[in-house]
Amino acid sequence: MQLPLEITFRGMDASPAIEARVRKEAARLDRFSDQIMRCHVVVEAGHRRHHKGNLYGVKIDVTVPGTELVVTRNPDAHQAHQDAHVSVHDAFDAMRRQLEDYARKRRGDVKHHESPPLGRVKALFPERDYGLIESDDGREIYFHRNSVVQTRYEDLAVGTTVQWVEEAGENGPQASTVRRA
Repeated sequence: MQLPLEITFRGMDASPAIEARVRKEAARLDRFSDQIMRCHVVVEAGHRRHHKGNLYGVKIDVTVPGTELVVTRNPDAHQAHQDAHVSVHDAFDAMRRQLEDYARKRRGDVKHHESPPLGRVKALFPERDYGLIESDDGREIYFHRNSVVQTRYEDLAVGTTVQWVEEAGENGPQASTVRRA
């Protein structure tokens, strides 16, 4: 971390044990990103309710280049949050996941989905319930009428531009899903 960790206690006295836990968890965040510029943690005690103990909320605000990551764990009816240490741990787990996602995006490790290939209907054989697609690279891909989605087989014509999902068939490549482009 480039700046010192800030810890704030609300609705409760500062606790050396909780502060030590927060410092330990915050130090572990550096393993997930070495670009943390600022980290502010707020530990808040909820109001006492009848015969139940206090519920603790935790908010973590982390600043990294280009964005700010925030995790809030409110003292809802979660009985585990009667222990401030558990609340702190849960909040830091959520922050670690956010930092991992942030680091993946910065490295470019984000999944990119390729768009389905484009081609044109080359031939239709309505009496036999199939057709052929000619791909941009000149291959012929078989498709059955049941593979056509978001339109009807009868609405296709030779020359219609289509997208498809290809799979290996018994007699060569075939389209498992065909839709108008």
